[in-house]
Amino acid sequence: MKIKTKLHAGFGFLFVIVLAFGLIALFFLNQISTKAKLILKDNYKSINYVAQIRNVMDEEGYPFSRLNAQVFERNLELEKENITEPGERNAVERIIAGYEQLKTASSAVAIKSVERNIRFAIRNIEEVNMKAIHDKNELANREYSRAGIYISVAASFCFIILFTFIVNFPGFVANPLAEFSQAIRQVGNGNYLQRLHFNNNDEFSELATSFNSMAKKLNDWENSNLSKLKSEKSRIEAIIAQMQDAIIGVDEKGDVLFLNQLAAKLIGVDEKTTLSQNVEDLMKRNELLKNIIQPQDDNIILKIYADERESFFQLESREIVVPNIQVEEDQPIISSSRSVGNVYVLKNVTQFKELDQAKTNFIATVSHELKTPLSSIKMSLQLLRDIRVGEMNGEQLELLAHIQDDSDRLLKITSELLDLSQVESGNLKLSFALTKPQEIVQFAVDAVKFQAEQKSIQLELKCEDNLPEVNVDIQKTAWVLVNFLSNALRYSSEKSKVVIEVVERNGFVEFSVRDFGKGIEEKYQKRLFDRYFQVPTDGQNKSGSGLGLAISKDFIEAESGKIWVESAIGEGSRFCFTLPKI
Repeated sequence: MKIKTKLHAGFGFLFVIVLAFGLIALFFLNQISTKAKLILKDNYKSINYVAQIRNVMDEEGYPFSRLNAQVFERNLELEKENITEPGERNAVERIIAGYEQLKTASSAVAIKSVERNIRFAIRNIEEVNMKAIHDKNELANREYSRAGIYISVAASFCFIILFTFIVNFPGFVANPLAEFSQAIRQVGNGNYLQRLHFNNNDEFSELATSFNSMAKKLNDWENSNLSKLKSEKSRIEAIIAQMQDAIIGVDEKGDVLFLNQLAAKLIGVDEKTTLSQNVEDLMKRNELLKNIIQPQDDNIILKIYADERESFFQLESREIVVPNIQVEEDQPIISSSRSVGNVYVLKNVTQFKELDQAKTNFIATVSHELKTPLSSIKMSLQLLRDIRVGEMNGEQLELLAHIQDDSDRLLKITSELLDLSQVESGNLKLSFALTKPQEIVQFAVDAVKFQAEQKSIQLELKCEDNLPEVNVDIQKTAWVLVNFLSNALRYSSEKSKVVIEVVERNGFVEFSVRDFGKGIEEKYQKRLFDRYFQVPTDGQNKSGSGLGLAISKDFIEAESGKIWVESAIGEGSRFCFTLPKI
């Protein structure tokens, strides 16, 4: 029998029991109600009618007033229609006869005699009805007692049946479910040999068969995949061991998960004994490992003695994030991620470092060699412009002007390349001195004043009073500000305005140059301070070498400052840098 059929049968049986008990109780209650109604319906009315007749007689003697006569006659007629007990009809007839005699009586003595007879008849009616009420009440009490006995017996019988059903029937569902719960818990703990056996031909038996089949397949899967997992683990370990980069893996508890032979060789530890050790304990004894696990900056280059020479390694760290599914009671499934550790990779960049150094030396050499002939060309151009050498026509002067511009541009690029080579080689030398910010600004404004006048651009200076001094290299800082101003003038339209502002903020002196040109797109702003990067132009403005802002960034950061740009299309640009105050 199916579980659904059994449930229907069980609850149908309960319904029949409850319905039967209800019908029995309803039957006996109806009997009691019927007896009670008999008491109240007829006898009580008769007593009430004769009481109204007596009230009329007590209120005034005969003859009655018109109103009292109507009350007397109406109640007498009602009593006549409500005769229910033996002897009651005779008493009613005596009242009717007496009332007729009152109408014909002539003397007071006769009236009193008739009234006395009427009162005797009224008393007789009351006694008959009171006795009937008493008898019917006794009958109702007997019926009530009998109904109580029958209802008690029925209730006891129903209680015994219901109690037996409540005790035994839930186990029919709960016991198999408990076995299922225990079996599922065993499978969840990895016991795939757990089996269920039910002999009933119902859904539980079918479910047990499906459960046993699932457990068998899980057991087969466990046995078949264990060797594959071990093989894959060995394969991954072999891949990590043979990689050309040093790799160290640390779990979320800080224990070393894995490291290849190259990593163990670089940090000077034994590969096998280091596994599963806590990295905090290892860092106390190994300074290089500490620099790897806790680097000072995001993109660090470590110089390590390896392969009998100094080598350079770029450190990269990656957090290992895996999906995390959280299931809480009465809550929807929450999908998130959690960290299970970090992987640290040391890439050997010695070859690239050597190539970069060679490039820097080459740039420095070429720039230095170019600077001397360029200076000679500029001297020759000045001599050619001297009328004592000879006069030239307009076309020749125009050619000389173009040569002069190109020479100045080449000389500027050469100077920038020399500065860049100094920065890259670590030979940047700064001459620090206490300086007032106003002096730096004035130096830069004087340098670009002629260029601004040629385009009729107004240079507006906003400088706070009593600014603190800064300890910087005056020439290098002024060069940065001149570079800002030159760019602002280059990309500003004629008869516009460039604002230079110097303020004190949070212990720093902030220098800013704002133009009102077309602005810089957001996608280019992050790369403005990269070397050799140039914002695409529309051809109206000459592009530089792409080194000015990169060198400016190196100068300002060497002075413990910060440099950035703020720009929006159509609103212009604002280039800023800060320097610590004294």
